[in-house]
Amino acid sequence: MPRMQFEDLQLDPCLLESLKAMGHNKPTTIQQQTIPVAMEQRDILARAPTGTGKTASFLLPALQHLIDFPRRYGGRARVLILTPTRELASQIHRYASHLATGLGLDTVIITGGVPYGPQEEALQKNVDILVATPGRLMEYLDKGHFNAEEVEVLIIDEADRMLDMGFSAVVESIAIESVGRKQTMLFSATLEGSDVGRFSHNLLTNPVKLEAEAPRSEKAKIHQWIHLADDKAHKFALLCALLKQEEVQRTIVFVKTRESVASLEGLLQKEGITCAFMRGDMEQKARFQALGRFTKGEVNILLATDVAARGIDIDDITHVINFDMPRSADTYVHRIGRTGRAGAKGTAISLVEAHDIRVVGKIERYIEQPLKRRFVKDLRPKNKEAKPPGKKKPGPEGKNFSKKNKKKKKK
Repeated sequence: MPRMQFEDLQLDPCLLESLKAMGHNKPTTIQQQTIPVAMEQRDILARAPTGTGKTASFLLPALQHLIDFPRRYGGRARVLILTPTRELASQIHRYASHLATGLGLDTVIITGGVPYGPQEEALQKNVDILVATPGRLMEYLDKGHFNAEEVEVLIIDEADRMLDMGFSAVVESIAIESVGRKQTMLFSATLEGSDVGRFSHNLLTNPVKLEAEAPRSEKAKIHQWIHLADDKAHKFALLCALLKQEEVQRTIVFVKTRESVASLEGLLQKEGITCAFMRGDMEQKARFQALGRFTKGEVNILLATDVAARGIDIDDITHVINFDMPRSADTYVHRIGRTGRAGAKGTAISLVEAHDIRVVGKIERYIEQPLKRRFVKDLRPKNKEAKPPGKKKPGPEGKNFSKKNKKKKKK
């Protein structure tokens, strides 16, 4: 059976021309599923992991809507895209601008960390597509600088991360203000857990539920293994050895807390390893500078926390290294999805201490494959691999109780 083409999706010739210019030849699975349904103006609840092409799956039908129903006079935003981080907002805004080439549409971005004046000015002019982070947009809503009444299409991207960052109430408030919306689309890397379910129930009306797994061929392109570490010092030595290997070219190193990001950067600098770092509490200018140094190739190593790295979309990352293991299996999948993109092969390496063994087991069950154990020459662990914790045994009170019972029985 021949694979679907973008031409089969009833998209405007201008959009097809933009897709061709951007090198997008065939729609991905999530795009094939989403675009036809979205163009019927149905509400959509979609699970789409990183790297599946979800951005185009909501932008293309939104742009087609603006083409099919042009406004006669200028006004406020008709398409509103809410996203959790500044970096992701910037990427969606840039992508939307490229797709809308030649359409004469006004696309505006609103995020925190930048001056208020120019943003307030932009909101007073004609806006067709507005890409925003919820916190800053809510400020403008409260001050009367933004009005959501003309929003026809509301898109919530990375809803799971939005909830993690505490934006649920703000997003719901903005949705309530969007009294004229005809369609809502919600995308999330995971639909598990009651929070996403409750959130979507409050926002969507009879949604079409879509799920796009990363194709097996794509999963196979990411080689995954772990190195066992005796302690922090051993783990740092392993990291240095890995980063100095010739094949480790463009690497994101994940660290659990923002406090440890800067200290790890200092330790690596002492070892002669240059890197940039991103943490969630950085000023916008510093975040963009760090990401810019990495994307331009001025440095080939980027240290980041999960929150800071959200939305990074760079095709030529060769390695992801988990210096600190994530707390959950789905976060692990988010992380490793930064490599092996656009048809390239990638490598994901995890440095595992004894206390990480429990989450390793969860990850292996989640991805349905074992993580190979490998060793670095001269840095083999001295300790055996820890066993995952089993069922808890009775505590001291339980033991005392059983001893007392035995004594009573003897009497």
